[in-house]
Amino acid sequence: MERVEDLLVFVRAVECGSLSGAARELELTAAVASAALKRLEKSLGTSLLIRSTRSLRPTMDGERYLEHARAVLASLDAGRHAIAAARQAIGGSLTLSVPSDLGRNVLLPWLAEFQALHPALSLQLRLTDRLVDLYRQPVDVALRYGNPADSSLVAMPLVPDNRRVLCASPAYFAAHGEPATPADLRRHNCIRMVVGEMVHSRWLFTLDGETHPVVVEGRQLSDDGDLARRWAVMGQGVAYKSRLDALDDLRAGRLRAALTRYGTEAAPLFMVCAQRLSLSPAVAGLRAFLLARFEVYVSGDVGPTGQAISFACANR
Repeated sequence: MERVEDLLVFVRAVECGSLSGAARELELTAAVASAALKRLEKSLGTSLLIRSTRSLRPTMDGERYLEHARAVLASLDAGRHAIAAARQAIGGSLTLSVPSDLGRNVLLPWLAEFQALHPALSLQLRLTDRLVDLYRQPVDVALRYGNPADSSLVAMPLVPDNRRVLCASPAYFAAHGEPATPADLRRHNCIRMVVGEMVHSRWLFTLDGETHPVVVEGRQLSDDGDLARRWAVMGQGVAYKSRLDALDDLRAGRLRAALTRYGTEAAPLFMVCAQRLSLSPAVAGLRAFLLARFEVYVSGDVGPTGQAISFACANR
């Protein structure tokens, strides 16, 4: 079998008009280039080049073989390009873990659009408010609120200035009044989230550089953020939600923000992978797609009365 390197020396020698020129172009020594040509001629059983001290030209057999040698090299080059293109293409399978409320009500149509743009991509979606173990569970990437505690994870910001918002339905506030201070929440029915075995009952607010934590109580608890938001829309109580989750309801007037002069807890949204090797073309493409969608989504953050709502509540 002829070696690819020998074919390359032969073709370049014809194109350069000299074996020494081919050697320089291929960064070979003259002896290595000469040995490659002799090896090819021996394999074919014929002389391919007529050489003199000043010129080089193919023999009749060399002319015949030149076309085939070029075709072989071109085919190999096309194969390399095809592999490189496949590595950059968005396809294969991707398992994505996302918070339940954000996944159902915001991301679902976006992910359908992303798959329509990339029909070779197979997507498995896991809706959960639990923190999946990216090292032990078969999940490629997760969308998470809050700064990752594990520094070994690759965390890429999607909405870094997202914060929580205290909100309830207008009907709830009409029936029970609106809190004027965080302490007032102790007399309200507060819808609390259960994360793992922990109940998120300590809600934080800030004003003029001072922190105002309050431990809240309530009759509704859930480990599903979508359910907590729905309870709030139904007028069941006050919720302390990610603004991204509540944004459509705030705009439509189904929910109303309260204690707006206070700063609230940061809830930045990240795309998280277990390692740099997880940053496949599909992950990189999805992140770019979501960055563009979130930028548009949050830019029109306007309340139902037409009054602008600051997306990043000041951490006063």
